[in-house]
Amino acid sequence: MKKFINRHSELTFLESEYAQNGPSLVILYGRRRIGKTALMVEFGKDKEMLYFLATEESEEENRTAFKGLIADYTKNEILKESSISKWDLIFKELIKVKPEKRKLLVIDEFQYLGKTNQAFPSIFQKIWDTLLLDQNIMVVLCGSLITLMEEQTLNYSSPLYGRRTGQIRLKQIPFSHYHEFYPEVFQRKELIAYYSVTGGVPKYIELFNRSAQVDLYDKIASNILTTESYLYEEPIFLLQNEVKEIGSYLTLLKIISAGHHKLGHIASAAKLQSSQITFYLKTLINLDILKREVPITEKNPEKSKRGLYKIKDNYIAFWFQFVYPYTSYLETGQQEFVVSKIKQNLVDGHTAYVYEDVCLEEIQEMNKNHSWPFVFDKAGRWWNNSEEIDLVAFESAGTNIIFGECKYTEKPMDVDVFYKLLEKKQAVKWNNQNRREWFVLFSINGFTDGLKALANEREDLMLSF
Repeated sequence: MKKFINRHSELTFLESEYAQNGPSLVILYGRRRIGKTALMVEFGKDKEMLYFLATEESEEENRTAFKGLIADYTKNEILKESSISKWDLIFKELIKVKPEKRKLLVIDEFQYLGKTNQAFPSIFQKIWDTLLLDQNIMVVLCGSLITLMEEQTLNYSSPLYGRRTGQIRLKQIPFSHYHEFYPEVFQRKELIAYYSVTGGVPKYIELFNRSAQVDLYDKIASNILTTESYLYEEPIFLLQNEVKEIGSYLTLLKIISAGHHKLGHIASAAKLQSSQITFYLKTLINLDILKREVPITEKNPEKSKRGLYKIKDNYIAFWFQFVYPYTSYLETGQQEFVVSKIKQNLVDGHTAYVYEDVCLEEIQEMNKNHSWPFVFDKAGRWWNNSEEIDLVAFESAGTNIIFGECKYTEKPMDVDVFYKLLEKKQAVKWNNQNRREWFVLFSINGFTDGLKALANEREDLMLSF
């Protein structure tokens, strides 16, 4: 049996909704393979859950399948054999049975119902308002197509707008829980290398975990680089389900993966005006594929001219760097050549940057654990035209600020990194005349004796792996 990992806050919220007296309508959505169904199975394991999976078949086929589910639950043979053309008649039969018992109904891939019949959100809205609103029932509408789910259930223009009692947009598993997927004892460095490829998508992690190979590069070869493998074209499948003009999105992601992160540079490489690609970039951000970063000290992030666009998803970033450019090699059986390229560039070109994200997550955990005599509310990267600092965190209404560096190198970190950080932090314009400075250094391969001794001497310097 699979071990269910993390999702504690989501389960707590769902349990609180289930404990309510009266109707509850929760929207649960997120990208493919993120673990929505697994979450509902875990939530419903001690409940009498009715689970219906909608398909891309016709509305009539879906209605017939739903009718069969309700007929089995209500033990209504007449309903099972009846030809019914209205959804509300089926729901009427559902609420007749065990009215005193709390019911849990999960409709998975809800967006397909609205895709086959654009009026279905209106149909369900009427069912909710006239039949379910005074019932002891919890309904969870799940979906994996983010754009459609928002359009059909969350947007102001949706007939269901204002009906929901809560929503969950399911995100990837954070690195802090990544080790729970692996029963064997992995070193932190090895876990980060795996995480840099799979990200926090449970399905991807499970594929790597169950592979017979031991070496990471062998797992990459069998799970990603083999043309028949599940993950070989996964980013294309993700985009095909969410967007039109998939070619434009592939082009932009390829350009960003190649190192063009400023809006103007991306537009120039795409041979388009900046205004022509803004819509595409916003869509990719909404799909959790892309992120726009600005220096953490910027007062107006939305208006900042220092914004950089980066691929947010670890696997998609890996794929665009190491799979997409080498498709012709892989299609002609030259897998070993591609593996050699990955071995040459994975650490410096990809994993080292993912390590910075892991350190940012770690510093947030340190903040929760009160590692400093204050609590910061802002944390991220900082840069200007000549310098950059991996981590800067500060309390907006206070005077404390933390500067940090993250090094994914083969050798232990030495004192020179700290002294260089002392120089760079002078360029950070934040309360320069009235601030207390703290420092944190992360190193995947530890620290030299000299740096350890320095940290023992200074109360403002912390070392972490």
